[in-house]
Amino acid sequence: MSRKRRSTIAANRQPRASVFAALGDRTRLSLVARLCGGQPYSISQLTRRSKLTRQAITKHLRVLERVGIVHSVRAGRESRFQFDPQPMQEMKDFLDFVSQQWDQALSRLKSFVED
Repeated sequence: MSRKRRSTIAANRQPRASVFAALGDRTRLSLVARLCGGQPYSISQLTRRSKLTRQAITKHLRVLERVGIVHSVRAGRESRFQFDPQPMQEMKDFLDFVSQQWDQALSRLKSFVED
């Protein structure tokens, strides 16, 4: 692996960790699943199918917004939240990269053991 590729991966470690941490909460994960449809939702709409308060939903949405998974747009007096697929695509690319590294390591181990 090139030195530049390693430094890029190391530099992006913290943002990836933040995205994983944000998605580690069941409520936030269900909010992301709901927002994935592409339609923006207000806090009131997201609260309707939940046992959580508006304040709790708002808190979870702010965590997701801080890591870039959702963004809000003002529509009159309320904010509408919408899913942003870019951070998730970056996570997929990272996991694909790690998976490829493991595949290569296992392949080298297999070659070593079989020789």
